[in-house]
Amino acid sequence: MLLVRDYVAHMANEVVKRLVEGGHIETKAVPAVANRVRLRMLEELTVEDRLNEEVRQILIDHQDEMRRTSVSYQEMYKKVKQQLARDRKLILR
Repeated sequence: MLLVRDYVAHMANEVVKRLVEGGHIETKAVPAVANRVRLRMLEELTVEDRLNEEVRQILIDHQDEMRRTSVSYQEMYKKVKQQLARDRKLILR
């Protein structure tokens, strides 16, 4: 992850504050909106972490087959991750 999680709350507050000040959104519940923005930003930041965990689980499920065919774990990890990202239309850093 490129951003410190604590900084995300600050960024969310600033984004909402500037949107309200700029007249782009109207809300009486600025803290609630900022919290929803923060949660969404955190969710987006963890997409690759969740993808990595899913790839690891897939490779664990197929480890016997990989051993039989002498396939490199690193090579398969990269291929499975690329395929899942492509299928889900994810842009990874």
